[in-house]
Amino acid sequence: MQDDKDFPVTELITDFLAARAVRKPSTHTLQAYQRDLTSIIALIRDPGEQPVTLSDLSPRSLRIAFARFASERAPASVARAWSSWNAFFTFLVTEQVVAGNPMSAVDKPKLPPHSPKPLRGEDTPERLLDAVSRADERQRDPWPERDLVVLALALCAGLRLSELLALRIGSVLGRPGERWVEVAGKGGRPRSVPIEPELEAVVDRYVGSRRQRFGRADADEPMLVDRRGEPLKRGGLQYLVQSCYRRAGIHDRVPRGAQLHALRHTFATRLAEDGANASEIMRLLGHASLATSQNYIEVTAGQQRAAVRANRTNRALRGLS
Repeated sequence: MQDDKDFPVTELITDFLAARAVRKPSTHTLQAYQRDLTSIIALIRDPGEQPVTLSDLSPRSLRIAFARFASERAPASVARAWSSWNAFFTFLVTEQVVAGNPMSAVDKPKLPPHSPKPLRGEDTPERLLDAVSRADERQRDPWPERDLVVLALALCAGLRLSELLALRIGSVLGRPGERWVEVAGKGGRPRSVPIEPELEAVVDRYVGSRRQRFGRADADEPMLVDRRGEPLKRGGLQYLVQSCYRRAGIHDRVPRGAQLHALRHTFATRLAEDGANASEIMRLLGHASLATSQNYIEVTAGQQRAAVRANRTNRALRGLS
């Protein structure tokens, strides 16, 4: 790259996104980077004027742009944009395009501590699973096996939305009774999550119903598909979960803004309530690090399976068909 203060920033953003794409982040993550970077650029200079160049990215211009950006957005959105720009400048420093990172001169909002948002009500997970396990005749083409496996993988294995979408039929491995699911986690970090026989049975029933509907269910095919056999997309999966909440009559027990993530939070909350330690939860959910100052503790596969076995939501799957 050339060291030119008149170099258009939009071209450098393209280079940055291309470099990030090598890490195999989700499409959503790349779009968020691009949105955060271009939103600030639009506040540095009006789109109808000359393109923003490196010489325009002074600490002062960035502070003013971020102040305008923050006036209409939540602190979490501002913090994410700050992180995107910090990553962008780190990339430019590494590529020797700029000498230093000016983001230290731009204040970053302090966010309140992260608080889990599980489903409210002690019996809510069981009520949800029970309602969805039965065909709803109000639906044009009910598929309870598919709907149940989505909820069960989130409630009993703690999978994120992006992880569910990335699953393949062959992602479930191991001998009967000792199976696990291979997950492509956040940031491309893989992990293995043990699944109990109850969840294993739900997965098997779904795969069988999928094969019956479409005539095949090969290991390399996407695990979750719509009623036409096409891979489920982000919006389709979110709508599916919301419709399950409505069918179960628990939409008022879902924390605002959580939706599918509330199922993952319920998984983690019940693990903690049933005796799993922080390290076990961190490994099972695929977190990058502990939120506290606890040292990382290596957890054996047997300990992880014991933690999952203690998750009482698994018992709600027994007898569902």
